[in-house]
Amino acid sequence: MALHFTPEEFAARRREACRRMAVQGLDGLVVFRQESMYYLTGYDTSGYSMFQGMYLSADGALALLTRTADQRQSRLTSVITDIRIWIDGAGATPGDQLRDMLESHGCRDKRLGVEYHAYGLTAQRGKMVDAALDGFCTVVDASDLVREQRLVKSPAELNYVRRAGALADQAWAIACAKTVPGANIGAIYGEMMGAIMAGDGDPSASRWPMGGGSEALMVRYHTGHGTVGANDQVMFEYAASYRHYHTASMNVILTGRMDPRHGDMFKACAEALDACQDKLRPGTRVGEIFDTHARILKSRGYEGHYTAACGYTMGATYPPTWMDWPMIYAGNPDVLAPNMVFFLHMILLNSDTGLSMSLGETAIVTSGACERVTHMARQPVVNR
Repeated sequence: MALHFTPEEFAARRREACRRMAVQGLDGLVVFRQESMYYLTGYDTSGYSMFQGMYLSADGALALLTRTADQRQSRLTSVITDIRIWIDGAGATPGDQLRDMLESHGCRDKRLGVEYHAYGLTAQRGKMVDAALDGFCTVVDASDLVREQRLVKSPAELNYVRRAGALADQAWAIACAKTVPGANIGAIYGEMMGAIMAGDGDPSASRWPMGGGSEALMVRYHTGHGTVGANDQVMFEYAASYRHYHTASMNVILTGRMDPRHGDMFKACAEALDACQDKLRPGTRVGEIFDTHARILKSRGYEGHYTAACGYTMGATYPPTWMDWPMIYAGNPDVLAPNMVFFLHMILLNSDTGLSMSLGETAIVTSGACERVTHMARQPVVNR
């Protein structure tokens, strides 16, 4: 089987999930997030764009309902042995077949948690599931049960994070070398992605935001990239993925003569990033990191030019996004623990001047100072 962790590690993860179920008084969990399926069993597919669901009972039993296209994939990439298939066709009712699978596992009149927060469980499919389970069992929203468990990474997971970090650094070296006046920004994107794939990595779960000129003020992917200007600002927010474990970085490459305002913005971002990374320690509340970021950027005169969040946790994620929770925003009460992984980004976007600057790295929370796994220089990159 194509497993990226040992069967023993998967078994330990499922035991911990069962312990968490017991704390919440659940008899079982119906899983829809692909990240959760991968984490608990190794099941690795892009087929979650269609309906599929996995059941984990409080005593550790597993069952999967999926389509014919994933029948072999599920056997080859996971430890699941009870695999049920629903057949595509007009009037297909996979919600009913999910209920039948749960019935065979003795779930009638039981209390089940459901992962409602899942990209594959659209509102329409969620209504279908609710209708199928109505009167069959008691259903509660347990979207955070596995998500919260996934926050603290195992040594094996952290090794994949570090591999992703090394690939991201290789991609950044290409960006620094290739982002020169006249270069095609899409071609730079391609060469960066090529280095990640050549290093046995994966395509990232999000498309990379990047662009020059006024497009450097956009922090979402958009189509049409153009070429690097003679006096330009080119923003890169990119991630590398290894076995689906992501690390991200962010920076702006300048060309030609650097505007002194860009230099000041960079100094503010660097100061804020260093201070926030110093807060990446066990016991810190996530909201405290945002407060540190905001305090420094305000003190440097940039109030109103930074975003309402300055990062998020990272792990094994699937499209459409590499972002995971918790987000770093004001007042977030979640508490950091060793072996969590966070991407911190300091972003300044000035619509009045048209200038953009950002600086971001991924780091592992340790018992002391954080371990940076992607690396940005603390001076601006200027190419001529």
